[in-house]
Amino acid sequence: MNLKYELQSIISGAGRDSKANPIEAAAYYLGESQEAGRNPQTNEFSKDQEAAKLIQWIDASHLWFNLVDESRFIARGAEQRVYLDKDVHYVIKLNDSIFYERWLDYFRNLLIHNFLFPQTAYELVGFYLEEKILHAVVKQPFIEITEPTDPGIVKELLNANGFQLKKNNDYFNSEAGIILEDLHDENVLTNNGVLFFIDTTFYLMSSFFDK
Repeated sequence: MNLKYELQSIISGAGRDSKANPIEAAAYYLGESQEAGRNPQTNEFSKDQEAAKLIQWIDASHLWFNLVDESRFIARGAEQRVYLDKDVHYVIKLNDSIFYERWLDYFRNLLIHNFLFPQTAYELVGFYLEEKILHAVVKQPFIEITEPTDPGIVKELLNANGFQLKKNNDYFNSEAGIILEDLHDENVLTNNGVLFFIDTTFYLMSSFFDK
């Protein structure tokens, strides 16, 4: 099975069980909600509609996260805040999905990341509502940086796995139908010569859904 079909299987096979795999369950729920709630005249399902549906599901699944400890704050990016977990081998990230047009795209990104980079897999531990803005709360292994990341080595690794450089730090895999963006040295870390992809931004190309 090639990469595209494997990823298609992961995304289409997302299950309903919020306890077994909350990322899969969230993706499944939003996919079903979009089909049911799409405006038949415009064929649109807005991100606000998504958030409203998602909040209903979070309530029903008891997935609210209310334990943000600001004393453990370590970093902030455009899309998220990062905290050191009580287990210092992990970090907690609050992400508002600003890089994505839809929450469903964000959850699909997590599923793809976890398949391609299991050593830095995300665990969805809940959701946090702050000033009416919804955030996903994910847990991820903490990677210690031992040396600067060489973009040439990143390119070599990605080329070997079917990705081509688009521009700057953005790549695409035409066979798989996916785009991987923003791979600068804060999103790809190096520990003792090993690359760790910690903050990926995957997008699906229209060809991804071709059979």
